[in-house]
Amino acid sequence: MPKGPKGEKRPADVIGNAIKIARMATGEDPKDDESLSSAAAEMGRKGGKARASKLTPEKRAEIAKKAAQKRWKKD
Repeated sequence: MPKGPKGEKRPADVIGNAIKIARMATGEDPKDDESLSSAAAEMGRKGGKARASKLTPEKRAEIAKKAAQKRWKKD
């Protein structure tokens, strides 16, 4: 983790974001990450539909019950 002038910890993602903005401003990195993430989301939707079509209703119900138990489990 990067440290500031007084030794305090600074989050690395803020620094990385600042570097990315500087590179975009100077033209070194014109790539836009939003188009990549939207393409990945589209591929994920396709995969989810394909998986759902292959599952039997009984198996889907079993998966849903297991997910609900994990979601509402009290520690």
